[in-house]
Amino acid sequence: MLTNERINELNELLAKLGLTINDYEQFDLALTHSSFPFENRMPTSLSNERLEFLGDAVLKLAVSKYLFERFPDYQEGELTKIRSILVSDSVLAKVAGRLELGKYMNIGFHEKKMGGAKRPSTLACAFEAILGAFYLDGKLEETYDFLIKQLGDEVTEIDQSVTKYNHKAMLQEYTQGNSLGLPDYRVIAEDGPAHNRTFIVEVFVNDESVGRGSGKSKKEAQQRAAEMALESLGLLTEEKK
Repeated sequence: MLTNERINELNELLAKLGLTINDYEQFDLALTHSSFPFENRMPTSLSNERLEFLGDAVLKLAVSKYLFERFPDYQEGELTKIRSILVSDSVLAKVAGRLELGKYMNIGFHEKKMGGAKRPSTLACAFEAILGAFYLDGKLEETYDFLIKQLGDEVTEIDQSVTKYNHKAMLQEYTQGNSLGLPDYRVIAEDGPAHNRTFIVEVFVNDESVGRGSGKSKKEAQQRAAEMALESLGLLTEEKK
């Protein structure tokens, strides 16, 4: 049974999160580090580890959906790169720190003394566990909106970092920004046996050839062609190569 004082603490955190919950016991469990039941001789199941497991799945599904809708032109590899960074402990801990989750956690005395309430892995796990608790509470839509609100700025920052060296994305950004339409990549030649093929791709803007590249896959050749196009247009600095 939660004390009135603890319920007030949880309500304070809920106000920060902009969320509501029916099952306060579950919410409290999401904020309980494994050191707490261990030090208090309670069942080890009374920690947030199981909710963290569930929350991890909720997180990946929500982030995947968001990235899929936000970046309709990105390939699977680009989406995977952004997602892997976005769901990492470092990013989740940053968000959890901003929300001051450590302040509301149940942590064992010795763990807290060692700085456990500020440890990135602890904060990241608590953040995922909270997502799991809200999912079980039937708040999937609200959880999704909350998550995207918290991670929105991080997505923009990570996207800029990941696509910094993506020459196709850079070229497309340039052509669309200058009302030139989409770059048109054409395979103009293939060489070598089937198991060791080399593709040569030429990229056109407004039916004018602006670059050519080769690679062991069409995607690689397209990137090389885009790189050559950027160089010919004077848009590729040493920093972006």
